[in-house]
Amino acid sequence: MIRFGTNPIAWANDDDQTLGAHISTEQILSEAHDIGFDGIENGHRWPDEPEALKQLLGSHGLAFVSGWYCLNLLERSVEDEKKAIQPHLDKLKHNGCEVCIVCETSNSIQGSDSVGLNDKPVLPDDQWATFGAQVEEIGKYCADQGIKMVYHFHMGTIVQTPAEIDKLMTSTGPNTYMLFDTGHCYFGGGNPAAVLEKYIDRVAHFHAKNVRPDLMNDVFSNNRTFMDGVRAGVFTVPGDMDGGVDFGPCLKLLAQAKYSGWIVIEAEQDPVARNPFEYQSLGLKTLKTLSKDVGLIA
Repeated sequence: MIRFGTNPIAWANDDDQTLGAHISTEQILSEAHDIGFDGIENGHRWPDEPEALKQLLGSHGLAFVSGWYCLNLLERSVEDEKKAIQPHLDKLKHNGCEVCIVCETSNSIQGSDSVGLNDKPVLPDDQWATFGAQVEEIGKYCADQGIKMVYHFHMGTIVQTPAEIDKLMTSTGPNTYMLFDTGHCYFGGGNPAAVLEKYIDRVAHFHAKNVRPDLMNDVFSNNRTFMDGVRAGVFTVPGDMDGGVDFGPCLKLLAQAKYSGWIVIEAEQDPVARNPFEYQSLGLKTLKTLSKDVGLIA
């Protein structure tokens, strides 16, 4: 079963909370429901208490899709990481979530206002085997509790480029699934359809994110920060003619693989410059149309 979700960062950004600060929580949830989404991912506005979260989203007819968790395996032990992630897993289980979204952020520059993307952290080749084994152990810990751990490769982190995605996937095992993000794949220098086809059997969550190529190129040419790009509007939704991601081939691959799960529009933009209701509506309409065309949904 395919369900379509969104992320509150289209309305109120998590890394720069001045973006969308004027938009109420009620507006975010009401608009997400009215647009036609089945669920929504985590955001800094939501309560951490599992039942309070369930009641808040449920009162707007929305399921809790999942939430981002910051791994810190480069700085602490696997056992400490298990203890740290447990409250998050408890929240996911209480809300019926099927996946736990993780990303190593101990040395990430994604939220930095001073370090450009060209200077992102790089994990030395001789550390990948150990790091991968640690990630896999956390994946097994999640799996033992009925949750699939999905790794979110992300700009500004040690898993950004296609080569780094390859290193992660080859150094981990069957308990490490992929959150495939079209936008971060494209921004990181990959061909989304080609990378997705390579790892389709390990994809358990899907982010439909679009990228404006001119703004992406400006970020790299001038070594701007990730957040500079976000504020400028480097990301957008499926269906935006300014975007460079071709979603049709990706959705066709999901259909051929009989993918079952969430397809989430995660496209942060300045809500003052680009109305979230209008853009999210365009994104969902585009995804549903393309999904029908390729047989992903009826």
